[in-house]
Amino acid sequence: MGSFSIWHWLVVLLVVLLLFGSGKISGLMGDLAKGIKSFKQNMKEDEVKDASMAADAASQTPAQPAGSIQGPQGAQAQPSQGAANPTRPAA
Repeated sequence: MGSFSIWHWLVVLLVVLLLFGSGKISGLMGDLAKGIKSFKQNMKEDEVKDASMAADAASQTPAQPAGSIQGPQGAQAQPSQGAANPTRPAA
């Protein structure tokens, strides 16, 4: 009495088909599939964007230039005039 038989489910399916029609149901399923595909694509794009942002952040960490010398107080000595400035991009 608590469970539905196969006949109950067939009647429910028949009523749903009569109310909505097979065209509307297939259209709804197609729209649902497009939504899922779009969601997965956007999730993939977000993961790629997050990974590239993390890589950019890691590459922008301040590194000690090769020609600099640290003094006893941690101050950096000025590099020679011929050395390139590592904080400015090359023109």
